[in-house]
Amino acid sequence: METAAAAGGAGLTGWQAAALSGAAGWVWAASYFDLTRRTRALAQPWVTRRVHAETPSILRFQRMQHKLLDNFFSVLSCVVSVPFYTGFLPLLFWSGHGKLARQMTLLMAFSDYLGNVVKDVVSAPRPCSPPVRRVTATQDEKEHAMEYGLPSSHALMTVCLMGYMLHYVLTYAACDGFMIAIGLSLAFLQVILIGIARVYLGMHSLTDVIAGICLGIVILAFWLVVDDHVDAFIVSGQNVTFFWAGLSLLLCFAYPVPEFPTPSFEFHTAFTGVAFGIVYGIQQTYLRFHGPDAPLILSQQLPLLAYVGRVLVGITTILIVKSCSKALSKWLLPVMCSTLGIPIISSCYVPTLKAPNSGSGKSNPKQAGYLQKVFSLFPCKAYDVDTGIRFVQYAGLAWSVVDLVPVIFTHLNL
Repeated sequence: METAAAAGGAGLTGWQAAALSGAAGWVWAASYFDLTRRTRALAQPWVTRRVHAETPSILRFQRMQHKLLDNFFSVLSCVVSVPFYTGFLPLLFWSGHGKLARQMTLLMAFSDYLGNVVKDVVSAPRPCSPPVRRVTATQDEKEHAMEYGLPSSHALMTVCLMGYMLHYVLTYAACDGFMIAIGLSLAFLQVILIGIARVYLGMHSLTDVIAGICLGIVILAFWLVVDDHVDAFIVSGQNVTFFWAGLSLLLCFAYPVPEFPTPSFEFHTAFTGVAFGIVYGIQQTYLRFHGPDAPLILSQQLPLLAYVGRVLVGITTILIVKSCSKALSKWLLPVMCSTLGIPIISSCYVPTLKAPNSGSGKSNPKQAGYLQKVFSLFPCKAYDVDTGIRFVQYAGLAWSVVDLVPVIFTHLNL
């Protein structure tokens, strides 16, 4: 832990400076050359035609509708949804499988970001409903229905996370040929069922699903090459926290503006906050709580009853931390932005900062200052403080999973 803390205070290395400079350069170039609009003009018409052309096929497929199928595919979609993984990953951390939990969290954030970037760049519609019957059994599904279609996030995430879990098990567990075949078959079956479910529920066309699977394969292949390097950097690299904070900020600026507003940017902000909270917490506590000697579930050091106690204490704690960090950031961030001269508005969290219908993009001249001149280099004239509030609350939640909660476990002998 001392080594990590000491390393965390070092200056930026050459590759870190180059990476952040490259990301900043991309933000400028994408804005200057209007790359989002140009790319959308090329891709959107073709994808839209494909979605409309597949509508009759979707309607024929939905003729087999049945209440049991509705429930089965709705539950299956929930099992690979964002709320499921948000609840599942803390349990994985507390079970002692720290490396798997770290990598799945970062892979989920990475794949979610890239998938949503493609969605909002292309801005292609989902299958029209009606005539397509759209089944949205949960609030999460209703929010997903407000996003653009291509690619299917469920298909993409299923490929990435099932694929990485299979890779991890095959790498760290003794498996014979039969077990490998079973694992591959289950992963393949899960991907196929998710693809069928998204079409049956009226959420995606076949083109959306195929695009999600293909993009997921590309992301998974890339992650399998870099995962060990990323993990080594997180647990023992130099200046990790500062670098990750800078990268998170640039990713927010690099996110494309969709044709019409969708919840995709909100999802990305939440996951980026989770990734930062995990990275920061691991940097502080790796050797103490998350190293190779961490007790594993069902071992003598962590029996099932103790693990159940961990879950009950941990879930309660992280929910409290999320609520407190949201309340604190709603008060603190507007004050900081006002002090630093950064023009802000609020679309939801801070009613007093909601922009009027006219001139919402204009900044207050009284706020003019050095930072406002710096931020004026970016395309927005006023920034939604809700983005920062959402980032902080999810970063606080993730930090508590790997730092605060394990400290509580120690004091309770769990």
